[in-house]
Amino acid sequence: MRDGLIDDILPRGDGRGDRVYDLTALTVLPGYIDTHVHIGNHFDDDGRVHRAENDPSVAHLTLHGAENAYRTLMDGITTMQSLGSPRDAELRAWIDRGEVPGPRLLTSLGAVREDTGTPDEIRAWVRDRAAAGADVVKVFASTSIRFGGVTNLSAAQLEAACGEAHAQGLKAVVHLHRSDALRLAADAGCDQVEHGWLLEPADVEVFVESGMYLGNQIDLLFRNYEDNGDRFAGVGGYTMEGFANLQAARPGALEVFRRAAATPGVRIVYSTDANAGSHGANTDELVAYVEQGGQAPMDAVVSATSLAAESLGLEDRIGAIAAGYEADVIALDGDPLADPAALGRVVFVMRGGRVYKNDPPRAAER
Repeated sequence: MRDGLIDDILPRGDGRGDRVYDLTALTVLPGYIDTHVHIGNHFDDDGRVHRAENDPSVAHLTLHGAENAYRTLMDGITTMQSLGSPRDAELRAWIDRGEVPGPRLLTSLGAVREDTGTPDEIRAWVRDRAAAGADVVKVFASTSIRFGGVTNLSAAQLEAACGEAHAQGLKAVVHLHRSDALRLAADAGCDQVEHGWLLEPADVEVFVESGMYLGNQIDLLFRNYEDNGDRFAGVGGYTMEGFANLQAARPGALEVFRRAAATPGVRIVYSTDANAGSHGANTDELVAYVEQGGQAPMDAVVSATSLAAESLGLEDRIGAIAAGYEADVIALDGDPLADPAALGRVVFVMRGGRVYKNDPPRAAER
């Protein structure tokens, strides 16, 4: 290892380093990559989801984001993509400087919404975010599922958002739920779809034809809102009625995932949509991909490593254990091909050549 990168891969016993970590009893993987989190979202001291009137400062959000980032790193996530917040930049800078421990952070620094404006206004907005240092463009092509998941961007607006993202050298990730929005996103050349819980069975072929990545959620998000709904309700657009709509969509979300996982050519990437209350439990979703969603264990591993890296445009830096790649390495207590729950038993975490976690295997406890 040199300067945080993997210098070489050598046979056991041939290493030249001055520090040895014996991982022979574990399953070694590249660090996980979560392509959809909301890293700054948190509960305030009163136990309810953060309200800006309590403390609108960037310092407040950055400190809570740092806490969430540490928990996420300890769960084996070494790269995360935060979609939606305009206030991630400070946390990203602290992580990049090595002053707080956390996964590598990519952020959209905001999102294109219905009220962002005309196609020309959307293009200007995307250019502004790119100039501010955004790593990706987030686009809301529909309302939240809590409000019915109704498509609310036109073809011209989507083409402006995704087209300008590409002109700026960025990927475009689109929040949508329904078939009409999916086809608009495919026609606009967008890169990744988030959710799609109300899609029709035949819609999986759109992913095959377009090459768009699918980031779907089937477990962690739903459980988090079910368990913590009263901590969100009454803030912003969160209501208990809205959460009932969300839970009603859960069977559809699972069916979309199962159909996608069974269809050759659909590129499912690991995506948790982790929010306040679920940071650090990210791998629960990866386990659910296999145990509930029927995805093959190796496909789940690929979705969280090399395929996720490809979706970010970072396949030459992360997502593999190879010379010249970032030294992002995790180890699992168990074999996930035989025991999918092992995907969540992360006992060793190295990010950029630095070890943050090195726990003994817990096999004896099982």
